[in-house]
Amino acid sequence: MKETEEARRERLAINDQYMSMPYGAKVSLARQRIWEWKETCDANDHAYAVSVGGLDSITLLMLVRDELNRSVDGISVSSLEDKSIQAVHRQLGVIPISPAKTKKQILQEYGFPVLSKLLAAKIERLQTPGDDSPIIKAYMTGETGPWGHFGHNDKFKIPDTYLELFGGLYGHFRPDLRCKCAPFKVSDKCCYWLKELPMQQYQQEHNIWPFLGLMQSEGGRRQYSLRKHGCNYVGKSTARSCPFNYFTRQDLLQLALDLEVPVPTIYGEIVRNPDGTLRTTKAQRTGCSMCGFGIHLDKRPHHFDLLREQNPKEWEYWMYRCVTDETGTYGWGRVLDWIGVEWENAPDTDLVGQINLFEED
Repeated sequence: MKETEEARRERLAINDQYMSMPYGAKVSLARQRIWEWKETCDANDHAYAVSVGGLDSITLLMLVRDELNRSVDGISVSSLEDKSIQAVHRQLGVIPISPAKTKKQILQEYGFPVLSKLLAAKIERLQTPGDDSPIIKAYMTGETGPWGHFGHNDKFKIPDTYLELFGGLYGHFRPDLRCKCAPFKVSDKCCYWLKELPMQQYQQEHNIWPFLGLMQSEGGRRQYSLRKHGCNYVGKSTARSCPFNYFTRQDLLQLALDLEVPVPTIYGEIVRNPDGTLRTTKAQRTGCSMCGFGIHLDKRPHHFDLLREQNPKEWEYWMYRCVTDETGTYGWGRVLDWIGVEWENAPDTDLVGQINLFEED
C-alpha cells in the first residue's frame, strides 16, 4: 500500500528522534538491532555475515562479534581496498571475494566514475547518441513532459556547469549553453561490477542476509533508503541490517575507540580536537583507488594526491595510461583536467595545474 502523507510525517518524526539520541542510547539500539537481525535470519533459515570495507564496517564487524560471538564472518572484496585496510581484514579473518571485472576493464568498457553516482548515470545517458526518450530533455532542461505532468524539476535536471561539459550530443535542447562532448566516457557501473555483483553472488550462494555499515548521516541515496526502511529491512529483492543507521561520524569514531578497533594506517589515528570532536589524523574516508566520486568537492590533498604519496607507481598508472581509445592512451588526468580539478602539481605548491588540452576558446 502507498504510504499516506500522515504516515510519512510520523515516520520521519520518529527517525529524527532516533537521530537525536545520545551516543550511549544509539549503541544500545544498534546492539538490539543486531540481535533482532540474527533472530530474523534464524526464523527465515538464512545465515548472516558482515559486509566489510573501511573503518565504518570494520567497527561494525567488531560490534557484531562482541554482541553475538567471535565466529561471525566478515566478507569483503578486499583487493579494492588500501593495503593497510587489507592488512586489518587479514588480521580479523575477513573472507576475501574477487571482483567480477577488473578496474581497467570497467574504465575501458564503461567509463570513469566521476562527480557523483547519480550524475554519472545521467551523463552516461547523455553520452549515448540517438536517445529520443523525454528523460533526455528533462536532464537538459528540467521539463518533465507528460510523464511528469508537464512540470519543471530542477532536482532532475543536470546542473548547467556539467551540461556545458557533457551535454554536447543534446545541446540543441540548451542553445543558451556551449555544450561540449567530453573526450572520455563516464559511468556509474564501477561499484556494480567491483563490489555489488560479486557480493550479491556470494550472499546468494551462501544464503546470507548481510549486516552493512551504512549511516544515513552520509546523505545521498543511502540517507533516503535508511530513512524509509529503518535499520532492519526485508523486501522482495533486498534484505539487510544497518545497525549504524542513526549514527553520526562522531558516534562511529567513539565506538571504534570503545571497542579498540584496529585502525588501518591510511586513516592515521583517532584523535580528539580541542573542542571535543573526534577525527582521524589522515584520511577521513577511503574508497577504491580509482574512484572519482566526490573528487570535485574535495580540498587538496584529495585522495588522488594521497595515492601519489602512498603508491607513486599506481598513481602514475591511473593518471596517465589506464585507458586507450582512438586518440591514444590516457587516464584520470584527462578527466580531472576536464572538470577543473588540479592533480599534477603538488598540492603544497603554488604551481598551476596541467593546462587543459581540451578547453575550447
